[in-house]
Amino acid sequence: MSAPEQTAAQDQASAEAIDLRREYEQAGIGAVLDALERELVGLAPVKRRVREIAALLLVDRVRQRLGLSTQAPSLHMCFTGNPGTGKTTVAMRMAQILHKLGYVRKGHVVAVTRDDLVGQYIGHTAPKTKEVLKRAMGGVLFIDEAYYLYRPENEKDYGQEAIEILMQVMENQRDDLVVVLAGYKERMDRFFESNPGMSSRIAHHVEFPDYSDDELLCIADRMLEGLNYRFDHEARDAFAQYLAIRRTRPHFANARSVRNAIDRMRMRQALRLFEQRSESLTPHELQSITAADVRASRLFADHVGDGDGATGADPGR
Repeated sequence: MSAPEQTAAQDQASAEAIDLRREYEQAGIGAVLDALERELVGLAPVKRRVREIAALLLVDRVRQRLGLSTQAPSLHMCFTGNPGTGKTTVAMRMAQILHKLGYVRKGHVVAVTRDDLVGQYIGHTAPKTKEVLKRAMGGVLFIDEAYYLYRPENEKDYGQEAIEILMQVMENQRDDLVVVLAGYKERMDRFFESNPGMSSRIAHHVEFPDYSDDELLCIADRMLEGLNYRFDHEARDAFAQYLAIRRTRPHFANARSVRNAIDRMRMRQALRLFEQRSESLTPHELQSITAADVRASRLFADHVGDGDGATGADPGR
């Protein structure tokens, strides 16, 4: 933009008052942010970062309309944190925000791992990666555990080919695709150190903290409510004890481990009711998880440790 054109644009901007609240309401991103607040317990730093990105994009859209922006903001992101901390959920809501603000055409999310991108023989990787990219165009490509794409210890590995294709598309078609890389922070840091070209394309790094015990208990309450179950008073206390033990064991996955525990408690409750052979079960009984359903977990049977922890299976049964 020439100097006279820029001056004219600035004059137009000064003459045209902008109501950002109205812009916010018309874009409809408030409903998305409210849904994110309802869906995820805690995660205040993550929610704030999402709001910051949404605000940046909203303001940038206004600036584009007034001729004040010369380059669209970079949108590729990296989500780091332990399993079960809400990374996929945030990616889905972020895709909706990007769509409502006009930064992607469709607003869908394609979630993949290494196996979806990397082939097992020469000539297999490029078609697989390009097919995934084709499906993701106009939306968000979410690559979980992205560091597994890079395996320098195996000289016959084809992950580097997938990385090179991804980097090219992230640069040349960034107006039609947003890529979100996700995984453990330490491993993602090493991945970026080994792939500086990929690191330079990531504009937003969002770190997802682990949930506290109280937040995990709140998540359990919400999950049960969504399934038309509830803890009785003693069961809730028992589950709080379960969580305190479970998070010290291997393979703990935050909300994902809570969901798995609830599935097992429901099975134990169903078996308990079945074995009672009662002819007069009430809705209250069908909905109630008792302390016995919680404490039947093997986690309580051996507080020191159990065999599952050593074999790699989920020890929270």
